Amino acid sequence: MRGFGQLEAEIMDRLWSWARPATVREIVDDLNLVRPVAYTTVNTVADILFRKGFLCRTKEGRAWVYAPVRSREAYTAEVMREVLGEAPDARAALALFVGGMDPQQAAALREVLDGPGAGGAR
Repeated sequence: MRGFGQLEAEIMDRLWSWARPATVREIVDDLNLVRPVAYTTVNTVADILFRKGFLCRTKEGRAWVYAPVRSREAYTAEVMREVLGEAPDARAALALFVGGMDPQQAAALREVLDGPGAGGAR
């Protein structure tokens, strides 16, 4: 599940930041403000993201309207769990990860660990 390809990431980033469903045409028009990309290419990649389970879609007229299946935060948490699960020494990997946090990230982690539901909530 881990990483997205470049265009996959750009599509997901737009859909997450817009926080609303969008057509391929909307995505293409926005991407073309930064770099040229063909409608058919974006349509193919959106379909791939749908088949991989990252996007859901509904038909509006003749166009598909796409939306993320999960939030950016939920996706990030899933990737973090997956990577940590692959570490031969999860405790050491977690210690290195936490040790590399900036003060704001460490404070946010403390709040999460000390907050309601702490102690095993997933």
